[in-house]
Amino acid sequence: MLSSGKRRLFSALLHVQKRPCQPSRAMRLVQFQTPHLEGPHLGLESGIGGGVVDLNTFDPTLPKTMLQFLEQGETALSVARRALATQLPVLPRSQVTFLAPVTRPDKVVCVGMNYADHCKEQNVRVPKEPIIFSKFSSSIVGPYDEIILPPESEEVDWEVELAVIIGKKGKHIKATDAMAHVAGFTVAHDVSARDWQMRRNGKQWLLGKTFDTFCPLGPALVTRDSITDPHNLKICCRVNGEVVQSSSTNQMVFKTEELIAWVSQFVTLYPGDIILTGTPPGVGVFRKPPVFLKKGDEVQCEIQEIGVIVNKVV
Repeated sequence: MLSSGKRRLFSALLHVQKRPCQPSRAMRLVQFQTPHLEGPHLGLESGIGGGVVDLNTFDPTLPKTMLQFLEQGETALSVARRALATQLPVLPRSQVTFLAPVTRPDKVVCVGMNYADHCKEQNVRVPKEPIIFSKFSSSIVGPYDEIILPPESEEVDWEVELAVIIGKKGKHIKATDAMAHVAGFTVAHDVSARDWQMRRNGKQWLLGKTFDTFCPLGPALVTRDSITDPHNLKICCRVNGEVVQSSSTNQMVFKTEELIAWVSQFVTLYPGDIILTGTPPGVGVFRKPPVFLKKGDEVQCEIQEIGVIVNKVV
């Protein structure tokens, strides 16, 4: 019998795709663990909500972390493509623990106020330049891990975001060349402690954004060639089953190419670096009255063609 948590997760996955185990030709790279394997492994998720093909069993020479996989570039990707084209044993999802697609990246770059409809919700002007802040990589957790409410904050809020994962090192990257530096996309939850973001610490955003567990990611790194159009995807967030954010990535003010060009003026981008591209309207702090996450809540962040992450608040 499924536990209540697993029943909710199963229901959420069915919401995304009615036939979750249908094989997919899209490349959906994952990091995972099982009780019978030592340490993390690389895999291919067989469609949204499907089982996992163990890439390290397919080719034992492959690295076992996504960061090392991305650093190998086309050499590693070609192996994954061969595995995708081959009928391989699939580990049932129930036997797998999904990790974040990337762990311990060099940097997590975040973009504020990057949805036109989110700016309208706040009654502020659309930025003329990208607003950049950061999270520490220690905030990253897996797609179904728990979000821990810190005792230091009473105003923890939700933000669903499209995350870009860098696949190729670069500095001063031109916008016209930017997509060649993208490995793929994933779903991110930019959990935010609004009291620390908006009032404390001199109103600098960093501390309010980077408590431990404040960056759930996943479930998969979906390669850029597997996405129809990253800037025309439905994006939504549900809290306890209620839709609180619903928009489209076509509302992004600065698209992926512009963000990579902008950020790479200042810092070198490395394989595995993550860019959170902003959130649509519907966050708790701008509701009247404001609404914040509490113990026992369950947050589902979903993006079309990429999948859904489900995180319980504890």
